[in-house]
Order: sequence, then structure tokens, then C-alpha cells
Amino acid sequence: MNFAPDLATVTHGIQLAVAPVFLLTAVSGIIAAVAGRLARIIDRARHLEGRLESGEVDASRADRIYAELRQLRRRGWLVNSCIALLTFCAILIGFTIILLFLGETSELPTLRVATVCFLAGVMCFLFALVCFLAETLIATRLLKFAEMPQKLAQAGSAHSPPK
Repeated sequence: MNFAPDLATVTHGIQLAVAPVFLLTAVSGIIAAVAGRLARIIDRARHLEGRLESGEVDASRADRIYAELRQLRRRGWLVNSCIALLTFCAILIGFTIILLFLGETSELPTLRVATVCFLAGVMCFLFALVCFLAETLIATRLLKFAEMPQKLAQAGSAHSPPK
């Protein structure tokens, strides 16, 4: 394998290979955000499981807790899938960087392989975003915005000053 003897070719190879590093930066930021979501899911599941194990909940409340734990399990699966896809994306982009550099600075025919690695990395990134969106939608659906009962709302408005 022969490498480029001149500095200009090596410099151009570095410039070409560094461009995908910006995608790696985005991937690492999303991994950090998704890992935070996973930590919150795990903490919530541990809290709910602790309440069940303590025996302090009645049967109807236990059914709701089990339903929430099923949703947390689904969310955890989506978050783990998202992290796996982002990790594969980072690996593929890393290979792309190596292949672009080697293709520019040596006689290795790496363009096709680099193209496939880059496109596969972008596809992993897009699928990870779909997993992230699905997990976020499930999490939002789990929210229960309690409304004030009608009697309390009427009593509260009777005591409030006129506007």
C-alpha cells in the first residue's frame, strides 16, 4: 500500500475526513440526552416496584402501577434501541472517516465502501430519531394532568375577588 508523499494530499485527506466529525458531535449529544431519559425511566420503575414490594398499595392502585411499569418497559426498550442505533451510527461514521482518509492518502479504492458506511450511518441516525420520537410520544401520553373537580372549581370561584 502506497501512501501520498506530499503534504497537500495528506492535508486534503484530513479535511475530507474531518467533515463527518460534525455528525459524530450531534450523535454524542443525542446519546447523552437519551441516556438521561433512560436513567429517569429506570428511577421511576424502581420507585414503582418499591411501592409494590412494600405492600402499601391497594389492588386497584397496584393494577395502575403494573400498567405504568409495562409502559416504562416499552419506553426503556425504545430508548435502548435508540442508543444502539446511535452507537452503530457513530461506528459507521468512524469507519467513514478512516476510509475517506485512506482513500485520499493511499491507493486503496475505498470510495464505495465509504459511501455505504456513511449512508448506513445516516440511516441508523434517522431510525434512532424515530425511536426517540416514539418514546417521547409514549412518555407524553402517560402524563396525567389532573383537573380540579367541578365542585372545588365552583367553590374556588365563589371565594375569588371579582375581576
